[in-house]
Parts: sequence; structure tokens; C-alpha cells
Amino acid sequence: MNQELAVLIRQTIDEAGGWLPFDRFMALALYAPGLGYYSNELQKFGLMPQSGSDFVTAPELSPLFGLALAAQVGQALAQTGTTEVWEFGAGTGALAAQLLEALGERIERYRIVDLSGSLRRRQAERLAPWGDKVEWLSRLPEAFEGVVVGNELLDAMPVQLLAFDGQQWFERGVVWHDGSFASADRPSNLRPPLDHAAAEDAEQLPPGMVTETHAQAEAFVRTMAQGLRRGAMFFIDYGFPAAEYYHPQRIGGTLMCHHQHLADTNPLLLVGQKDITAHINFTDIALAGQDAGLTVLGYTSQANFLINCGLVELLADADLAGRAMAHKLIAEHEMGELFKVIGFASGEGFDALGFSAGDRSHTL
Repeated sequence: MNQELAVLIRQTIDEAGGWLPFDRFMALALYAPGLGYYSNELQKFGLMPQSGSDFVTAPELSPLFGLALAAQVGQALAQTGTTEVWEFGAGTGALAAQLLEALGERIERYRIVDLSGSLRRRQAERLAPWGDKVEWLSRLPEAFEGVVVGNELLDAMPVQLLAFDGQQWFERGVVWHDGSFASADRPSNLRPPLDHAAAEDAEQLPPGMVTETHAQAEAFVRTMAQGLRRGAMFFIDYGFPAAEYYHPQRIGGTLMCHHQHLADTNPLLLVGQKDITAHINFTDIALAGQDAGLTVLGYTSQANFLINCGLVELLADADLAGRAMAHKLIAEHEMGELFKVIGFASGEGFDALGFSAGDRSHTL
């Protein structure tokens, strides 16, 4: 464990009265300046653990991901009459490079909002060929326009953990006990949004169920909606509609950690040295955007979205190794089905290319 980070979290727990809500713990573990997982100098992204990395994202897996997404971004730029692309959480800069190369002069400005100083430096090196066209910001301006992309962005936003004992809901937090971090539950008025999660209600959920709510991700979407004067947004992430997310069989929730390309479910170990993530409840993300005035363009699997955007045609021009890597983007047992794409637009919207076939908005 990063000892400086551990001391910081322990002090925060003490200041909070000995119990810290999990979302605050997760925020510190991931984003504490210079210490949290996404703020420190550790390698995060890579194909193999030998590189010191913990996981791989679609743009690093295959450049065809960005080339296919570029078809949707290009259409959205044209339909909304905008010339800027905004990327949040740009990782190594791989997706930015792919979009910039594919769209060329159709992008007048590529703006990146990323909280990680170490990742921003890596992005700057990778994107140096595009010079002043690329700009980094630490925060979102009050008003902006353009096309927003976020790949594996929402899943890294802190979540609240809720536990059900068969009769009552508890909020799960973190305490310091016998020399280590430990979980502790407190009665809470928080509830998962079961009202639109099929027919299940609290009485039908199994005792011992643990799940998450995504207040920060929903607040982020609302904030984006308030600032977007003209444009569209596309978020790619793993997750489910509410009916699947809060299904009684998903008794353990979706919280997951990644370290050296291995997954585990204990966020209280190796704090600051591994990723902490949770799947997205896309129903509430859609409602957050819609209630804030956006139009939902569509919702579908990553496989459907990329095929709609021309990935099959791109595969025809790739070599055998390139095809094999890109196939993981759409294979059902790899990223194709688990990952979903949701799109929004300001105003009335348009017929977005990526949702032209296989739209699943009716499942939200």
C-alpha cells in the first residue's frame, strides 16, 4: 500500500468521525493529488502485465476502434455544425490520436479534460504531432460546444455502496481497524433505483445483496448537459440497464479492481496501486441526461455500434494480427456485449450512425 495515501485516508476517516462513505474512500484511492491511482506515476494501460500495466482499453487494443468511432464523431460534428471534440479521461492519448488522424481538418480543436498530471504528460508526448490543435483543461467551462467522447470514463467515478440484510438498506463505508482498512455498514436512507428495475422490489431482493449507486456519474452527465450549447456526447463503458443491474441474481454487485491484468473484488487492499471500478447503470445515466434537457440518440452494445460505424469494412483492409486484435472489440465473450454505448445530443437530435441497427433504448 502507498503509505502516504494510507495516512491521508486514515486522517480523513478520523476527521469524519471514524467512518468514511465508500464513495469518498474511492475518490481518495483513485484521485488524491499525486498519490491516488490515477494521479501517481504507476503504469496503468498496456497489453500485457510484463509492461507493468493493469488493464487494456479498446483504443490500445486496436487502432480500428478509434477509426470506427471517428465515423460517428464526424457525422455528429456535421449534424451539429461544430468543429471541436472534447475527450474526458483520455488515458494514453491513443483514442485522441486515432480521431485526429481520421478526421483531420474536420476537427479545429481537440480539448482534453483529465485530472491526472502523469497521464497528461503521456498524452502530450503522443499528441505532439498535432501541436496547438490539442489543448488540455483542468475543468469544464460553463458553456461549450462540440462532440464529447468518454471511453471507460463513467466507470471510474466514485460510487456509493449499499447493502441489504433482507429488511433494511445500509450504506457501506470504510474504517481503520486493527492496522488495516475494513468495511463497516450504517443504516441509510439511500436506496437503489428499483422503481424502474423490472418488477423486483426490496422484499424480493436476497438478504446479503450488495450493489452500487452512481450519484457522481449522474451529476457529471447533468453538468455536461447544462454546459453543452450545441453538440453531442458519446459514452462507451461496461454496464447494464437497471432491470439487469439490480437483478436479484447480481447479489454481489459489480465493484471490481484491476491490478497487473488480474481482477479482484477487494478495494481495501493495494490502495493506490490498482484500479477500482463499477459497471454503469445506463438507465439512470439516460434519465440524468434526458431530465437535464438532452435527447437520447441511442443505446446499444459496443459490437453493434462499431459495426454500424464501419468496423467490418475496416477489418477487410487489416492484416491477420490486426484483425485478431480488433475482433476482441466485437466478440460477444470479449468486449462486444459487455460494453455499451449511449449517445446524447442537445436539441432535437439526429439519426446517429452508431445506433442505426440494434438500438436498445427500449430496454432502458
